[in-house]
Amino acid sequence: MEQVQNVSFPKKTIIGIQFLFVAFGATVLVPLLVGIEPSLALLSAGVGTLIFHLVTKGKVPVFLGSSFAFIAPIIAATKQFGYAGMLSGIIAVGGVYVLVSALVKWRGKKLIEKIFPKVVVGPVIMVIGLSLAPTAVDMAKTDWLLAIISLITAIVVVIFTRGLIKLIPIFIGIIVGYFVALLLGRVDFSSVGEASWLSLPAFTMPQWSWKAVVYMIPVAIAPLIEHVGDIYAISAVTGKDFVKSPGLHRTMLGDGLATALAGFMGSVPNTTYSEVTGAVTLTKMYNPAILRISAVTAILFALVGKIGGVLKSIPQAVLGGIMLLLFGMIASVGIKTLVGSKADMNKTRNMVIVSVILTVGIGGAVIDIGSFSLAGIGLASVVGVLLNLVLPDKK
Repeated sequence: MEQVQNVSFPKKTIIGIQFLFVAFGATVLVPLLVGIEPSLALLSAGVGTLIFHLVTKGKVPVFLGSSFAFIAPIIAATKQFGYAGMLSGIIAVGGVYVLVSALVKWRGKKLIEKIFPKVVVGPVIMVIGLSLAPTAVDMAKTDWLLAIISLITAIVVVIFTRGLIKLIPIFIGIIVGYFVALLLGRVDFSSVGEASWLSLPAFTMPQWSWKAVVYMIPVAIAPLIEHVGDIYAISAVTGKDFVKSPGLHRTMLGDGLATALAGFMGSVPNTTYSEVTGAVTLTKMYNPAILRISAVTAILFALVGKIGGVLKSIPQAVLGGIMLLLFGMIASVGIKTLVGSKADMNKTRNMVIVSVILTVGIGGAVIDIGSFSLAGIGLASVVGVLLNLVLPDKK
C-alpha cells in the first residue's frame, strides 16, 4: 500500500479533485431539483467541509455534500412556507445535530441507538426514496428518450464497471444524457450565455418560520443515523477509531455547523458523504488533507459562473432518468438497513412500527393542530420514534 505521507502535493491535488467528482453529481443534483443555484451548493459544501475539518481537528477524511434525504421535505416546505422560510428549517436541522452531539458526549451513542433503532430508521429511509418517485417520473416523462439513456448509463456503470468509475454513476449518467441531448439539439444554452466567467453565487437570506422549523426538524433523524454509520465505516477503512478520537460528538457537531451555515447562505444541508468513503477505500489515500483540497476545489468551481450556467442547462429529462434509479436506490438502502439490523419481523411490535411508518409517510398523512402542521417524512419519523418508545418489547 502506498503511504499517503509520501505522496507529493501535486498528486494529492489530483486525488483531491478526483474525490470532488465522486461527490459532484449528487452535490449539484440536489440544488437543481429544489431550484437553487448549484454553484451555491458547491460553495456551501466546500466551506462546510473545511468547518467540519476544523471542528474534528483535521483527523477525519470526510467531504460534506448535499443529502438526498432532504429533497422531498425541502420541496414540500418551500411550497408551504416559501424558500426563505424553509431555510430557517435547515438552520434548525443544523441545531438538532448540535444538540444531539451534546447528548452523545453526555450519554454516549447508545442513547441515539435507543431512540433511533434500525427498525425505525430503515422504513424512514424507504419513505424518503418512495415519496420522491412521482417527482422522478414527472421529470423523466418530459423526454423519455433522454431519461432512458441516462438511466441505462447509470445502471451500466453501477453493475459492470470497477474502481472509481463505479462510484460516479450519477455523474457519468448525466454526462452521457447531456451529450445525447446536445446531439439532438435539446439543450438550452441561454443560462450559459447569461452567466459571467467569475461571479459569486446569489445568497438568499432566511426568514424565520416556526412552522418550517417544526416541519423540517424530524427529517434530521435519518441523516443523523447515516452519519453514525459513515463514521464507523471510515473508521474501519482507515483502521482508526474516529468514534473515540476526535469523537462522534465532534463529527456530529461538524455536520451541524456546516448545515446551519448552509441555511444562512441560502443553500441545501451538508452531511457526510458515503460515496467519498468508498473512494477513500479504493485509493487507500487516508490523508484528510486530500479532502480539504476537494473542499477548496469546490469553492473555486462555485466562483466560475459558466460552470453554474452549464449545470442549469442540463435537461429535466436527463435528471429525471437519473432519479428513477437514485430514489429507488434510496428506498433499497432503507430495506438493507432494516434487513441488516436483523430486526425480528415476526414480532408484532416491529411489524406495527414498520407498517405505520410506511403508510403514514407514503400515504401523505398530515396532522394539523391550529397553525401547527406535520406531514410526510417528518410525520412518519416522529410516529416511528414514538411507537418504538411506547410499544412494549416482549422478550
